[in-house]
Amino acid sequence: MSADPANFDLMRPIGLIAGQGALPVIVARGMRAAGRRVACIGLADQYVPELPLLCDDFAEAGVVQLGKWLRLARRFGMREAVMVGRVSKARMHDPLRVFRQIPDWRAFNLWYRKLRHDRRSATLLTALAEDLAKEGLVLIDSTTFIPDHMASEGVLTRRAPTAEQASDIAFAWPLLRQVGALDIGQAIAVREKDVIAVEAVEGTDHMIERAGTLCRKKGWTLLKTARPGHDMRADVPTIGVSTIEKMHAAGGGCIAVGVGRVILVDRPAVLAAADRLGIAVVGMIDR
Repeated sequence: MSADPANFDLMRPIGLIAGQGALPVIVARGMRAAGRRVACIGLADQYVPELPLLCDDFAEAGVVQLGKWLRLARRFGMREAVMVGRVSKARMHDPLRVFRQIPDWRAFNLWYRKLRHDRRSATLLTALAEDLAKEGLVLIDSTTFIPDHMASEGVLTRRAPTAEQASDIAFAWPLLRQVGALDIGQAIAVREKDVIAVEAVEGTDHMIERAGTLCRKKGWTLLKTARPGHDMRADVPTIGVSTIEKMHAAGGGCIAVGVGRVILVDRPAVLAAADRLGIAVVGMIDR
């Protein structure tokens, strides 16, 4: 008996292109929970060791070996893929990057010809997605299989923001959206309506450490969301347990995140850590 054409896509494996951190593991689990076979390309020196155990098919490829990505996708029967996990932005600005990671022809053409005059993250993602789609591999919304790990509206922890923190959120949320629209970063730190720090290429964790150094008074607020029009196929903002722990160590007391725009990497563990350390987490609707 032939397969029902309506179920053909469900029978085909869903692709996962995995970078650093726990997020690829959570996505793989979400894919399996949805009844999908998981075919994964783990980026070399990036993915965590337990990831291959969650995948039906797994192979490793270099970060800039796009031709190999496509060969593996064809071997595994991928048509759609989710791309998640960090790849350090600092490495993209390493002057020796060409020697540390030898790009294949396809990556070389993308980086030095198509992105010659604009190498911002959003431009890079669009060019990469278009290049892969031309070869039959479509990148989809990276949050598709993890709806339970997305930020939701309202106070998410036992502790609510203080009146001062609520005032700082109201003041700084429009500023964060402007920072995002300018493609500067995804997070800012605020205390008593003073902007302490703005995230740039260093990432949120390093920005938190910097904010703690600059603001010795405890209880400051971190705000984080995706920029307006953010392409949810990659680089979706995240908050993890390590974020909560770094906030606590740096004297932060409250985190405001965009509803449906920020991933809580292992949401139960994140909120449990926030409750344990007395940090308020609140979901804000982007307007």
